[in-house]
This record gives sequence, C-alpha cells and structure tokens, in this order.
Amino acid sequence: MLNLNRLRPASNEGYLAWVLVVVIVTFALLSDQFLTLQNLLDLSESYAVSGIFALGLFVVLVTGGIDISFAAVASVVQYAIATLAIHYGLSSPTGTILLAIAIGSLFGMINAILIYCLRIVSIIVTISMQSLLFGMLMWLTNGTSLYDLPEWLVTPLQVLPFNVGTRHYQIGLPLVVMLAVAGLTWLLLNKTHLGRQLFAVGGDQESARRIGIRVGVLHLFAYGYLGAMAAIGGLVQVYRVGEVVPNALVGGELDVLAAAVLGGASLNGGKGSVVGTLMGVFLIGILKNGLNLIGVSNYFMNIVIGVVIVVAITVTHYKKRKETDVGFA
Repeated sequence: MLNLNRLRPASNEGYLAWVLVVVIVTFALLSDQFLTLQNLLDLSESYAVSGIFALGLFVVLVTGGIDISFAAVASVVQYAIATLAIHYGLSSPTGTILLAIAIGSLFGMINAILIYCLRIVSIIVTISMQSLLFGMLMWLTNGTSLYDLPEWLVTPLQVLPFNVGTRHYQIGLPLVVMLAVAGLTWLLLNKTHLGRQLFAVGGDQESARRIGIRVGVLHLFAYGYLGAMAAIGGLVQVYRVGEVVPNALVGGELDVLAAAVLGGASLNGGKGSVVGTLMGVFLIGILKNGLNLIGVSNYFMNIVIGVVIVVAITVTHYKKRKETDVGFA
C-alpha cells in the first residue's frame, strides 16, 4: 500500500514546492503560453530584481528587524549614479558599482543606527526613511526620467546563450546576478560564524548579548547588507529597462516582504532560508504571470495573491504554534 506520509513535506520549502507544482500545472492547463521556454525565461528575468531585494531583506528579517525602505534606497542610488555618469562621465563599471554599493550600504546603516541607538521600532524608522528618500528624490528631480545613460550600463550582454532547435535563447544578466547574490547570501548565513550570530540575534537578542555577541554591529551589518542589495537591484533594473524612472521601484515593497515571509522567514527573526525566499519570490511571480496570461483582471489578481499569502502565513504560524505546544507538553 502506498504510504502517503512519505509525500508529506518535512519543511516550509517542501510545502512551497508542492504549492508551486500545483500552481504551475494549473496554469499550464489553462494557458498554452505559460510553459513556453521564452515565457519562463522572461518571468525569471522580470523577478530577478525582486529576488535581489528579497534576499537582502531576508538577512534583516533573520535578525528580527524589518526594513521597507529598500525600494526608495534603490531609486535614489540609481538616480544618483545615472546623474554622475551623465554629467561627470563615469566610465569604470567596477568603480561605479562599488560607489553604488557604498551609497546603498550607508543608507542601510543609518537605519540601523536609528533603530539600535534610539531604540525605535524598525518598521517606524524605515517607513520614515522610505518617505523621506522618495519624497526628496521626487522633489529634487521633479519626477524626470533619465535616458542618456552610459553604454556599459544599458547595452544588453550575451550571457549564457543557448539554442533549442532553431530558436535562440539566453539566460539574462539579471538572473545571473540574482543567483550570484543568492549564493553569497547562502554562504554568509550557513557557512560563516557571522551568519550563525545573525540567527542567534534573531532567535533571542538578549541571550545573544549575554554570551558576548555584539548585537549593534550585527544590526549595522544586516541593514547595510540590505542597502547594498538595494543598490545592486537598482542598477540591475536600469540595465533591464534602459532608463531611470524615479518612481518605478517604489510600491512593490509588500510583495518583496510577502515573498520572504512565504519562504519561511519569521517576522520575529531567527528563521528562514535562502531557497525558501527565492521560492516565495517566484511563487508570486508565477501567480501574477499566469493570471495575466489567462486574462484575469489586475484587481482580482491582487485578491488571489492576497489570499495565497494569508493562507501561507496562517499555515506557517499554525505549524510554529504546534511545535511550541509540543515543546511545552
């Protein structure tokens, strides 16, 4: 007799995998275009920026914090870099990227200092920072987009091209960058002493402090890391669309946060995984792409995604509550 218990997932990633399989099969049956290679490549490239943001946010969530200012940071960084490139002729890709990362990290560290030193709730600080940065960007630029960008920033590169039959495809640079960021984040959290300390701070900050972990320094690193990922994501977005639009990224913060939570990250800290975070990002991407292909209204699309997120979070917290109950039994 078939033992169905073997099919029961043992982790949050396992549950997400089953959900992804069900969603993919459903959309494949409803739309002939969904499972085409070109659509899947376009989908992965479209959500690469969200994936980069989510991986940076995941590091902050691990420490028990939350930061929703990353989209505004990315917008400011990409506009500042584009302006410097246009007016001062920045010609070194490596130097420009490092400058962008430095600016993004600085904004992230400012958040960390305000949160840790002034003992202000992280969501309040980052909402304020998001409003401040985005408001100043729109005020100073008048919402003007930039188009005359350096060629090295917007020229499409041939990255991992391949052929299937007579058709030519390629894995785009945004996806490659996202996978590189995922690898770096996984190594950081799973293979370094720093990563173990980040999880310890998220699990119990006071206990971590008592055993000698420098909690303030770790918060500085976590928020700085998200700022760096925001900068990288902002530059990848410029590369994808070939222009800088000041308000293009702001507004999608909750989708990124939802993806990280869907992936198993806890808003209380100390939980989650890189693989789960990426699965959460692409679950939301697949839902939006599939619903769009079958002609579902954007308004109803938001309802479906909202229901999926609520159900996923409910299941996650129900499992956590059962584990806690068993632990005290």
